Amino acid sequence: MTAKISYADVEVGTELPAQSFPVTRATLVQYAGASGDFNPIHWNEKFATEVGLPDVIAHGMFTMAEAVRVVTDWVGDPGAVVEYGVRFTRPVVVPNDEKGALIEVSGKVSALLDDKRVRVDLVAMSEGEKVLSMSRAVVQLA
Repeated sequence: MTAKISYADVEVGTELPAQSFPVTRATLVQYAGASGDFNPIHWNEKFATEVGLPDVIAHGMFTMAEAVRVVTDWVGDPGAVVEYGVRFTRPVVVPNDEKGALIEVSGKVSALLDDKRVRVDLVAMSEGEKVLSMSRAVVQLA
């Protein structure tokens, strides 16, 4: 695959389509199985509250992966992401109900770089709180 977005078609400030990602306790169990991260703060409410958390929380790497989907869906090629990093600001609290939590992600091109690359800054929110900071991806465009 190659990027579907042309470098000539973007400018600083170009907004990527925002997306929302639902997270339920079942999602966390599936992610734990796939990642091998069975830390009880991600599935055991009693344990999570005993260690000072408000409830079960989503895995940080899961939250990070959901956020970058805004970039990979926009560019059309996950391999076009050449750098990606975040700082974890707040956890995504996932209540034990049918609704769960929602991670809301928006992004925009913040810099045009050499070699047809751009930097995309992402904003990831849950319950009105920023859950990732300094969330940035460098993307190779066509």
